[in-house]
Amino acid sequence: MSADRVTDPGPFRVTFVCTGNICRSPMGEIVLRALAEDAGWGGRLTVTSSGTGGWHAGDPADPRTVAALDRAGYDGAAHRAAQVTDADIAENDLIIALARDHERALLAAGAPRDRLVLLTDFDPDQPADPDVFDPYFSDDAAFDAVLAQVERASRALLASLEPRLRSGH
Repeated sequence: MSADRVTDPGPFRVTFVCTGNICRSPMGEIVLRALAEDAGWGGRLTVTSSGTGGWHAGDPADPRTVAALDRAGYDGAAHRAAQVTDADIAENDLIIALARDHERALLAAGAPRDRLVLLTDFDPDQPADPDVFDPYFSDDAAFDAVLAQVERASRALLASLEPRLRSGH
């Protein structure tokens, strides 16, 4: 192999993390993946999600999450919840916490500060509350509002990642 040949580092890996991986983080995963595919970055970006707790591991997304995604044109039916692992922390290029308590849990689990961000850091509306609201104990309107925030922030997130995707990281 010649010295001037660049080895492809593989896709840029992003993971979203919330509490149980049935409401907010699946929205982030599904939305960012769809936006990346629509923009032609599907092969350069791998998107996953998990939760800080394992209560729902193996379960589908909350039915209200799936319904909100469906109303917006996304398919969340295949999602299955997982708990974040040490491998998730080690292998992802960017770890996106949906709230500050997730961020604290991830830092305590060894997530590097330079690869950990809050999703609201990308929200162009700059909400006063840096936590994406947990709609679990709320109604369909709350799920729709959370999805709108996730979409808004994910669009800005993808735009910020495009130079890295173009250059191969």
